[in-house]
Amino acid sequence: MKYKQLGRTGLYVSEICLGTMTFGGNEDAGFWKAIGQLRQDEVDAIIARALEAGVNFIDTADVYSMGQSERLVGQALKNLGVKRKDVVIASKVFGEMGPGPNDRGASRGHIMDGVKASLERMGLDHIDLYQIHGTDAVTPIDETLRALDDLVSQGLVRYIGVSNWAAWKIAKALGLSETKGYARFETLQAYYSIAGRDLERELVPLLSEEKLGLMVWSPLAGGYLSGKYGPGAEKANDSRRLSFDFPPVDVERADRCIEVMREIGLANGVSVARVALAWLLAKPQVMSVIIGAKTTEQLDDNLAAAALVLNAEEMARLDEVSMLPPEYPGWMLERQNRNRVPLPFEK
Repeated sequence: MKYKQLGRTGLYVSEICLGTMTFGGNEDAGFWKAIGQLRQDEVDAIIARALEAGVNFIDTADVYSMGQSERLVGQALKNLGVKRKDVVIASKVFGEMGPGPNDRGASRGHIMDGVKASLERMGLDHIDLYQIHGTDAVTPIDETLRALDDLVSQGLVRYIGVSNWAAWKIAKALGLSETKGYARFETLQAYYSIAGRDLERELVPLLSEEKLGLMVWSPLAGGYLSGKYGPGAEKANDSRRLSFDFPPVDVERADRCIEVMREIGLANGVSVARVALAWLLAKPQVMSVIIGAKTTEQLDDNLAAAALVLNAEEMARLDEVSMLPPEYPGWMLERQNRNRVPLPFEK
């Protein structure tokens, strides 16, 4: 297992992060039951195996199974006797946590209520990385940043991050934080996969310029890159995409990627999923890839991606088959800088 800096900070996290969306979904948890319904003993086994493999980074959120995921994570750490200093816990706030109009969003009120509730559910005195889980079209960015800065000052949160924001909004937030002396975002959690490389257009150059760490969610495109779909696969009957078809996938394009990954997987004696994860781990802009699992067998296969090194020819084939179609202003920037310096996404 390799470890990378959390953004610009001196904190190091494993390049594979254990995601917890599969923890706790039940009949009362709405669509979360389609993602996973792991109980406490199963959660303990998953976390124990991840820690054994060198994972020190766990990502959860208040909205996952309406708080059940956080409770299960906290109890697992206690059951396993994990020292607090040996694990980096990330959680998120933004999603709808109740019926009231203020039970959601990135307002000061919801953030303050959210962090207190998350700490209580996990039985912790601080969260290492606290992230805004989505874009709030109502709350001013300054209000959100001031609330997060107060949490850092109070010691309830050590670092802050953001998820699912546009590049312009992150840039504005970083400027405000610098001007006002607030704690700044150190990470972005975003969707990225070989079948979905959209963030390379605007977000990757921003991350490179501002030294933010990229945490990748849904690296297997919601299971579509697991090997259960695409050319050469048998019909999947147990994938969550059958009941929760997310994130959106261009099937034709994804299938072309799967066809090449299957060939590379066969040549290396590994699964399609492992190839998909190894491709991401080889990208310099990636700080940590978040993997979720319903079984220890699935977890072991995903963890093994850390040991798979794709050669230059294999990476080139995968880059070519998954290449984004040209889009303005990207093609103009490339044209105008062709005889000057490499662009960030060309390094």
